[in-house]
This record gives sequence, C-alpha cells and structure tokens, in this order.
Amino acid sequence: MLYAVYLSTYHDRKFWFSTRQELEREITFQEGSGLYYYYYKHMLTAPSFERGFYELTLDNKTVSGQTINIVERLSLYPELITSFIYRVTSSQDFVEPIYFYVGAVFGLQAIYVTALFVCSWVMSGTWVAGMLAVAWYVINRPDTTKVDHAIPLRENWALPYFSCQVVALTGFLSNNISSATEMFCYLTMSATTFTFLLVWEHSHYVLFIQGLCLFLLDSFDLLPPRKVTQSLLNKGVYLSSLFLAYLFQFQNPTLLSSPLLSLLIVKMLFSVFLLQQNMKVGPLVARVMKLFLHFHLVFTTGITFSYLVKKLIPVSDSDFILKFLEVKFGLNTTTDFVTNFLLCQESFQTPGQDLFLRLTQASVLPFYFLVLGICLLSTLQTIYRRLSGQPMKTNLRLEDGRIGEQPEVIYHVFHTLLFGGLALMKYLWTPYVCMFTAFGVCSPELWMTVFKWLKLKSIHPVVLSLILSTAVPTIIGFSLWREYCPRVLAELADLQEFYDPDTVELVNWIRSQAPVAAVFAGSPQLLGTVKLCSGSAVTSLPLYSDINLLRRTEDTYQVYAMRSAEDIYKTLTSQKTNYVIIEESICNELSLNKGCRIKDLLDIANGHVVYDKGEIYSFSKHGRFCQEIKLNYSPYTNYFTRVFWNRSYHVYKVNSVISFQY
Repeated sequence: MLYAVYLSTYHDRKFWFSTRQELEREITFQEGSGLYYYYYKHMLTAPSFERGFYELTLDNKTVSGQTINIVERLSLYPELITSFIYRVTSSQDFVEPIYFYVGAVFGLQAIYVTALFVCSWVMSGTWVAGMLAVAWYVINRPDTTKVDHAIPLRENWALPYFSCQVVALTGFLSNNISSATEMFCYLTMSATTFTFLLVWEHSHYVLFIQGLCLFLLDSFDLLPPRKVTQSLLNKGVYLSSLFLAYLFQFQNPTLLSSPLLSLLIVKMLFSVFLLQQNMKVGPLVARVMKLFLHFHLVFTTGITFSYLVKKLIPVSDSDFILKFLEVKFGLNTTTDFVTNFLLCQESFQTPGQDLFLRLTQASVLPFYFLVLGICLLSTLQTIYRRLSGQPMKTNLRLEDGRIGEQPEVIYHVFHTLLFGGLALMKYLWTPYVCMFTAFGVCSPELWMTVFKWLKLKSIHPVVLSLILSTAVPTIIGFSLWREYCPRVLAELADLQEFYDPDTVELVNWIRSQAPVAAVFAGSPQLLGTVKLCSGSAVTSLPLYSDINLLRRTEDTYQVYAMRSAEDIYKTLTSQKTNYVIIEESICNELSLNKGCRIKDLLDIANGHVVYDKGEIYSFSKHGRFCQEIKLNYSPYTNYFTRVFWNRSYHVYKVNSVISFQY
C-alpha cells in the first residue's frame, strides 16, 4: 500500500498530473504507450461492453486501409478487464477514468514488490530479507521498472503476475510446506501463468526460460522423489495455460510455434516413455554421457517439432524472429531497417556499464556476486553428488551447510543465470537480482555453507551464521536508509516541470482543423499520441512484435531518408495518407550513438552510405527529404502543402491532385 501511494505521489509531482487538463494528462503517456489508454476510453464510451468488444475485434478506424482485431494485435485484455470493472462497480461516481486506469497499474506494481518481499522471506526465513529486497527495488527504480513514464506498457501489467507465479513456484519447490500450502501454490501458479500469457505477447519467451530452469532441475535429478512426480503437474500448468491463452487470443499461431510448447511436448514424451529414468542410474561417467545424449535428444526433437508446426501452420514473423536473434547474438549482420531498428530499442539492448555502476553504488551488485557465487558452488557440489549416486537430502538442518541442496534455491540460481546471461531486458532481471541478493545475505544457511567449506572451529559456526545473517542486513539497511532515504523523500518533495506545448498545439490543430476521416503518418510514438488524443486513423502503430506494422513503419520513416519527393508521395498515397508529420527531433537528431539514429538506419537499409577508414559518409542524388521539403520549392510543393508548423513539428498535406509548379 505504501509503495502504491509512493508511486502515485511521485507521478503527480513529476507531471503535475492533478492540475493538468485531460489532453495534457494523456500526453504524459510517453513512448506511444497512450495508445492502449485510447481503447480503454473506447470501451467506456461504447453503448455496452459487448458492443465495444465487438468493435475492437473488427477495427477499421485505427490503421489506414486495414480491418484488424485490435484486441489480439495489441493484447488489450488489461484494458478490457479494467473497463469492465470500472463499469460494473459504478466507479464513475467516485473517480475519473484516467485515475482508475493509472491506479490499477500502480496497484499491480504494489503487488509486484509484495511478491518480491514474500519470495525473499520464504527463501531466507526472515522478513528482514523482504524489506531489504523492496528497499533495493525502490532505490534502483529506474532500472527495475518503466512505470514512471510509460504506464500502459504491457510489461507493467504482466510482470506483477509473473512475480506472483515465481513466488508460487518457489513455495511449490520447497520441501518444508504442508499439502494445503502446496495446493494453494499450485492453484496460484495456474492462475498467474495463464494471466501472464494473456496480457503480454512476449510472455511465452519468458516462460520458456523458466521452463529451461525446471528442465535443468529435473535432468540433474535435483528434485526429491515426491517433487519429481509433481513436476508433471508443472507441465500441466504450462500446457493448460497455453491452450487457454491460445483460445482467448483468437487462435494465435505464435503460441503453437513457441519454443515453450516444443519444450513441454518433448518433456512429456520423455516422461511418458520413461526415457529419463534410465538416465539417472549407473556410474558417474555413464550418467554424464547419458545426460549429454538427453540434452541433445530433447533440443533436437524440440527444434524438429517447432519446424514442423511452422510448416503446417505458417507464422508470418517466425523467420524474422530467427534473423533478429542471429544478429542480436552476433551470429550475423544485416542492413535490414526493421532488425537494426529493434536492436537499437532500449529494451533489446545489452545493459551498459552505467547499469552495473548504479547497482554497485547501491551495494546490490557486490553482494549479488557473493551470494550467487556461494549458491552456484554449492549447487555444483549437489549436482556432482547426484551424478555420483548420492540421494537428495530432504530434511536439511542448518548445521549441514548445504544451501545448494534446496530445490527452490537451485531454481533461482538457474533463473538469475539464464535471465542475466541471455541479456534479456533489464526490467526483468534487475528486480530478481534485488530479491535474490536480499535472500542470500539474510540466510543463515548461506553463511553456514561458507563456514563448512572453511571448516571453522574457533567459533561455533551455527552461532556465527545466525549473527552474520542478522548483522550484515542490518548494516546494509542502515547505510541505505542513511544515504537514500533523504533522496527518496526529496523526489516526492520536488515539483518537476513536464510540459510539452508543441505537442499540445499539434493535437489541438488536428482536433480543430483536420477532417475526422483524415489519416496521419509519422513516427509510431507520435502516432500513438495522435490516435489517443484525436482518434484519427494512422499509418502505423508503436507495436514492435508485428512484422507487418514494422514494415509500414519503415515506409513511413522514409520521409527522413534521402529519397525523392515522388518516391515519398507514392509511398504515402499507397498507405492512404492525408497528412504527414515531420519531427525536428528525428530530422536533425544529434546523438553520440550515430548508428542508431533513424536517418542512419534508413541510409544503411537504402544503400546510401559508404564506409571509409572507419568513417561513415552518406551519398544520394537526392537530399534528405525532411530537410528539402522545408525549402518550399518544386517538386516538393507539387506533391505536398504545409498546413501547420511549430518548433517541433511540420505537418504537410499530401495533395490529392498534383500541381506542377516551376
């Protein structure tokens, strides 16, 4: 509750949210995320919930020249559910729609940090670990969440459910829980896994990484006998959730060709034919050889299954995703605009040194490497014992000093290694770094493991481990409170100035001067704002998971390339564009990372660049369109007429009749 109030207060102070007009509030939804709020408003203004839902499934007023199922395309279930709750609870009598929407997201973020708190508490056995995890999460908020400025983003809705699913899985893997608690964890996993798949289009990739963690647990025989039989229940959770999500997402073929489904099918086949049981018997060398053979068979069969599914059910973006991953991991290079454009997005970039510097300053990273190193070494010891034929201990005591034999700890070691090593988005990895580190420094078992290795005899190791598991987090907590508490309070006291008069002026012009049926072209982020604030149709959407929309975005971005007026006119008219908006910030972009500027990506894709001795030179028989059109000479005036401009935007009408002027 405190965290939700903190987010709400900070948001109001940052944007002066409570004192703004409705238009200015909507513009604060940055990075094109406000598009989702538009459909929430649509559902509230529809005559009925059923009618609004039907109109969204056959939407022909968003993307010009296309009738699309916008619920499926944008994963709009959060907006549907929120609008339904707003209607049935008669909340319009108490709170404005935009506050209800924003409050729902902040409430989910409160659930997010609560889940991290509970997970760290369950693993360490003390609530101090939960408090430390939340403190680190709040201190490193710029690296743990994007909710500050892009509230409606899908991950802001989805990741709280994933965190609850991880907590339920942690409890499910624990040895010392009752059967009732185990059933509660199982039901929670089922509900949160389905919801996570439903509200975020990339969720099945995240669950695939989680599935790999459980696959490693099972393959290395790191689960007690009772948990081995229950691992089949986990597969049932994933399969049933995938099936339901497939139905609710209008038979989305991407889920059928997802790596998660391939992994689950193969594991189920191996379990049914008992091929995995033979792998867990025999001497050490034989087990290792069987293990490598098992990995080879599982991944080969999984890739084959996925390939066959893609042949039987064509998925339009499957080849594109493969090409993107090849370039992402340095296996290939490309001049393709869409691939390079995605690689330049912050969410897909490898975290820079500044992230690790900030985490180090907050004392997270040094303790994280300490905790991870100890848990990883203990886990490797456990794997060696299992491969050598030693049974898994289920009744561990503190004196044993074997933190790596706890299934939930082993899972989180694999979890943090895979999510960090694959360089996934930092907003997915960093929160669990905070949680995992807090658990480690507050866990007596971790310190006892170290003392067992050191064979400490001068002081009783149990007593010392209990002292350190209390003293270390206390010292860390006191230093964090002393250094960062004034900063957090200062953030709440600071009235920041966020005002975008140029965008407000542009939207007011569109509302008052442009025809209702007009179609606008521009950058996807700006078009999201245009759609939200005016309702006008646009040529593309700020959606990076749809290859067709990304290709339309590439065509629209050609206004920043070195192309002729005739080429741009043909491209825009093919998209039924009436007005094109040129942004000064893109046309004259100055950035140290020149390879990621829009105009540089376009020049590379169009073949308008030359590399000479490490320098990049652009060449074309045409000047850059966005600069040339401002000079108002032929042939640009033949095809386009400027109808609005200010410091940030120039709006040109695409002439329906070409007038040749010389």
